[in-house]
Amino acid sequence: MRIDLHAHSNASDGTDSPAELVAAAVGAGLDVVALTDHDTVAGHAEAADAVHALPTGTRLTLVPGAELSCVVDGISMHLLAYLFDPAEPDFAAERELVRTDRFRRGRAIVERCRELGADISWEQVQRIAGEGSVGRPHIASALVEAGVVATVSDAFTADWLANGGRADVRKHETDPVTAVRLVRAAGGVPVFAHPGAVKRGRTVSDEVIAGLAAAGLAGLEVDHIDHDEPTRDHLRGLAVELGLLTTGSSDYHGSRKTVRLGEFTTDPAVYEAIVEQATGAKPIGG
Repeated sequence: MRIDLHAHSNASDGTDSPAELVAAAVGAGLDVVALTDHDTVAGHAEAADAVHALPTGTRLTLVPGAELSCVVDGISMHLLAYLFDPAEPDFAAERELVRTDRFRRGRAIVERCRELGADISWEQVQRIAGEGSVGRPHIASALVEAGVVATVSDAFTADWLANGGRADVRKHETDPVTAVRLVRAAGGVPVFAHPGAVKRGRTVSDEVIAGLAAAGLAGLEVDHIDHDEPTRDHLRGLAVELGLLTTGSSDYHGSRKTVRLGEFTTDPAVYEAIVEQATGAKPIGG
């Protein structure tokens, strides 16, 4: 089985529609794909319909999920949540709060970019985002269009959009212990996304991860494009020490990033353990 547990659609900051993501997963030879848009479940219904409409004999399982924005000690981190009940009120309210603040933050970042000499506009960023929730990758795409940077990745530096960068603006982010507990209370399974991605900014300590494990964290995303081999080795050892699962995934964003669906994958036994822990929702199709 080929299992990719971290992918985005244009319901947040990917470029594929949820239906296109499903088609891309089939084309990539995946057996399982998780749709984990930032702080939203808006793409789940379309993705599920696309799975149900696949031709007879085409097997693909969809794992509904989300990627949650968190902060601890001033350090941003992301938490993947799988197979939770999207209607559970406390968790739904927190996701809505984060999404609402994304709008305020996006406008503020655009204004900072303009003050720094970038000829971009809020209307341009909204056009790029379409129906999705505006995020920094959309602003990065605007910077590319304006010729300020060559690629989206080039925008995520201290000069522009990186955490703490000249144009960065803090947004509402959930305390990760609270987020872990909200996910568990909604019947979901929480996994720390790209915990060693130092190129994105400061990362949390092993002590913080141990605290999250004590609060109910299920696993660490180890095999990820932003982790080098020493980082992966360290995270695997930490996972063994803390009794956590280890996952692998692409963090696919369509054409906005160069990583391919299925470039990194999760062991089938780990996937089965995640499904066994979940009580809020079930995988779709398959």
